[in-house]
Amino acid sequence: MITRSIGGVSTLDGLIADLPDGMVVTDPAITDGYRQDRALDPAAGKPLAVVRPLTTEHVQTIMRWASAHRVPVVPRGAGSGLSGGATAIDEGIVLSTEKMRDITVDPVTRTAVCQPGLFNAEVKKAVAQHNLWYPPDPSSFEICSIGGNIATNAGGLCCVKYGVTTDYVMGLQIVLADGTAVRVGGPRLKDVAGLSLTKLFVGSEGTLGIVTEITLRLLPKQHRSSTVVANFATVEAATEAVLGVACQMRPSMLEFMDAVAINAVEDKLKMGLDRDAAAMLLAASDERGRSAAEDAEMIAGVFAEKGATDVFSTDDPDEGEAFVAARRFAIPAVEAKGTLLLEDVGVPLPRIGDLVGGVARIAADRDVMISLIAHAGDGNTHPLIVYDPSDAAMAERADRAFGEIMDLAIGLGGTITGEHGVGRLKRPWLANQIGPEAMELNRRIKAALDPENILNPGAAI
Repeated sequence: MITRSIGGVSTLDGLIADLPDGMVVTDPAITDGYRQDRALDPAAGKPLAVVRPLTTEHVQTIMRWASAHRVPVVPRGAGSGLSGGATAIDEGIVLSTEKMRDITVDPVTRTAVCQPGLFNAEVKKAVAQHNLWYPPDPSSFEICSIGGNIATNAGGLCCVKYGVTTDYVMGLQIVLADGTAVRVGGPRLKDVAGLSLTKLFVGSEGTLGIVTEITLRLLPKQHRSSTVVANFATVEAATEAVLGVACQMRPSMLEFMDAVAINAVEDKLKMGLDRDAAAMLLAASDERGRSAAEDAEMIAGVFAEKGATDVFSTDDPDEGEAFVAARRFAIPAVEAKGTLLLEDVGVPLPRIGDLVGGVARIAADRDVMISLIAHAGDGNTHPLIVYDPSDAAMAERADRAFGEIMDLAIGLGGTITGEHGVGRLKRPWLANQIGPEAMELNRRIKAALDPENILNPGAAI
């Protein structure tokens, strides 16, 4: 057993005694695996321990102990985050919610009450047994947790029509820094009593409290989709097509892949994607009955009018899902070409063409490969910077490109993150986006709820 002394207090003995056997893990062979999320932040520290609670009461015990000894706590879901939000801290602990996995579905109120450790895909599967649907669908839905989705206010492919995580969180149970458990919101469809505290905690990246239970709003099962895929000779034509569709309807999906992503996916999946295309758009409509086919016909017409080299439409669910799977696979496919710095910048939809063109110029100026994929229908893009970390000059150029892309998005009236969170990697740019007054307001809220700054210090705010 490892114990450390901070301020003359033997830090882990009391915590281990107050929790069930094995809940506090100190073996470095295990704790080393909790130092980083998928952002692979090189500044990750070595935690004293990893604690894996099962209940709200366990989390309360952990936070009371941490508050008493002023030990920093880094909340962690599945570790799939891409902004360094779950980067471990020296002399701190990692609180992993991975074992908090209960769920109860109420088909009458169309709600689910679940713990944060369930994967997004597991929630979808559980509610589907009642012919219900949980819409938010990050590309990593099979490996990301609901708790992590709430921490960053995650989005996904269908959010152009259905909204993001916060639109489906009706209530939360949260443990604050001092161990107090608080319920905010609940299963009521209409409830405006008090301040909108539920919205405050969604997207707070574990800096204000630890979510231990979630009440989710569900929808009836999604209707069968009609899917349209089009290739374009230029990215400019593709972005114009995005705007053309957005002016006339709200599709259930409108996704963009550039040439690098198309070829990377084709290298792996061998599904006959057009390697000569400069861009590919994937759109869908899930309206009821004949309306979906009519929407698909309209989308196909817009794509053709804007210069698509070819357009393919289908109402076959397997064919449509194959293209959706290709889009979801874009990040791991590009990652096969080298180490990635993953961006998550968004702009107002009319500026998406300026953002795509600006990213291309940055790639040329910095002589680095940047693949751009996007939830194009809502202006949220994912530039993927590919580099070799063993090449110091290339790594420096990649770092500069990373910052320049965020500066570009801010200059276009956009955001440094649409769904991945600020974490630690993007924190230096936050003030430039939201301004000093909003930064001060963020800090005042943080200080009110976490006066000792023990909850995920250094992240987000």
